[in-house]
Amino acid sequence: MAPDYPYATHLDIKYPSLEVIDVRALVDTVRDQWYNQTLCKVNDSVVRLGVIQGEYHWHKHDDLDEFFYVVEGKFLIDLEGRTVELVERQGFVVPKGVLHRTRAAQRAVILMVEGEGIVPTGD
Repeated sequence: MAPDYPYATHLDIKYPSLEVIDVRALVDTVRDQWYNQTLCKVNDSVVRLGVIQGEYHWHKHDDLDEFFYVVEGKFLIDLEGRTVELVERQGFVVPKGVLHRTRAAQRAVILMVEGEGIVPTGD
């Protein structure tokens, strides 16, 4: 049985191809402390929106890399032995198999690009 996590995770594809994706309008509706919505599919990957405050649990993805891009705020990625700090307009790839935890002390808005089959909570 999978653990129950306190995150609002929406894996449905919100925007089909050929439709404008209004990230700002979607962010303005978010009231959850940790929100994740799949925006669209691009080939075998998806682009997800994260609106976050607080910390995620430690996890890894055995077979897929994960790209994080900060739209707004400051975003931290804890790795074993170091923490990567990202500010607006910075990105970072966490390679498959690397244990990590993401967090933000204040509300941050991020985009993630990852394989469509990735389980956000980890393998």
